[in-house]
Amino acid sequence: MSKDFCIAIQERRSIYGISKESVISDERIQEIIETAVKHAPSSFNSQSARVLVLLGDHQNKLWDITKESLRKIVPADKFAPTEEKINSFQNGYGTVLFFEDENVIQQLQTNFALYKDNFPIWSHHSSGMLQFIVWTALEAEGLGASLQHYGSLIASEVSKEWNIPTTWTLIAQLPFGKPTVKPGDKEFSPIEDRVKIFK
Repeated sequence: MSKDFCIAIQERRSIYGISKESVISDERIQEIIETAVKHAPSSFNSQSARVLVLLGDHQNKLWDITKESLRKIVPADKFAPTEEKINSFQNGYGTVLFFEDENVIQQLQTNFALYKDNFPIWSHHSSGMLQFIVWTALEAEGLGASLQHYGSLIASEVSKEWNIPTTWTLIAQLPFGKPTVKPGDKEFSPIEDRVKIFK
């Protein structure tokens, strides 16, 4: 494990204060996403991950959809903090949306019936690794991000707005941008309680 990789892992944090600026080009963002999607591990090399990257007006539209979806279920007198939170994501430069293609998973379940119950679980494992790769890579480039989960709430509207195949299941959203705040100190449980090594 290289020192640079260790540092990137340590410095990857949830950054909620982000701006509509980027410290890298759109081409570099695309390169990071494509490399991550291509090389992220997946069970049986299924490559079930799908990604949508929204920038500019598309970024704004996503969080407008989310805000209006939440407005329908959050009481009006309690909506202000929710709106403030969504606005903080909308203030970012872009958002990465992570999906899993159910067609791929179902095909694996058919072809390898012995493991059929595991493929949806393994799919989420793979998605989690991809999310970590993208998040950490953006952090290494100087961008701040946080991982959000509004999937079922906005999936239908997202599919309609960006013509997403119905077989893609929305797993998570990663709004990102130039950091405007530094994260606070992070507390850690004793590592000896969490890692056991036998030699």
